[in-house]
Amino acid sequence: MNKKIFWTLVLVPLILLSFSCSSHYTPKPLGYFRIDLPQHQYRRFDSTFPYRFEYPTYARITDDPNSPNQKYWIDIRYPQYKASLHISYKVINHNLRKYLEDSRKLVVKHIAKASAINDSLIVDPGRKLYGMTYDIEGNGVASSYQFILTDSSRNFLRGSLYFYVVPNNDSLEPVIQFIKDDIRHLIKTFHWKKPVIK
Repeated sequence: MNKKIFWTLVLVPLILLSFSCSSHYTPKPLGYFRIDLPQHQYRRFDSTFPYRFEYPTYARITDDPNSPNQKYWIDIRYPQYKASLHISYKVINHNLRKYLEDSRKLVVKHIAKASAINDSLIVDPGRKLYGMTYDIEGNGVASSYQFILTDSSRNFLRGSLYFYVVPNNDSLEPVIQFIKDDIRHLIKTFHWKKPVIK
């Protein structure tokens, strides 16, 4: 066999093969664990507090550990998602404007990380319920949903949703949407209780 033919039959295919096998590594996009969410089911919170509402059966209500002297402050905890809805309550004594401004400042603090803050007005004269919800979008925001409720004369309540993990709202998005639905249900079923006259 001629050397020229041999090299042509052996080297050319080897060279072509080496060029065709040069693969470039393409990393897979980052994925997140699948999160199984339960069906929405609710029970009533109605005790000696000046308000009542319905909250999820898969959440639990605890006293606010950071404010032991505030007897009407609670946390609605979602232990399976490392989330908590902080509820604070105050009696209005000619200081509604101050409470509203304090709440606005707490929302505005998220502007640096937020891509959008969508607010929505709550007006329900039949329940003497007025307020605002704040849907705070953005990958690094600490609290993705906040709301305030008042009867404008005696009662003021504020809620804010927090997760006890590094904020990565891309991965938390299904849980955030799920809990937002629970908060909307809480607001829909919320009622002030008449003060006890002694």
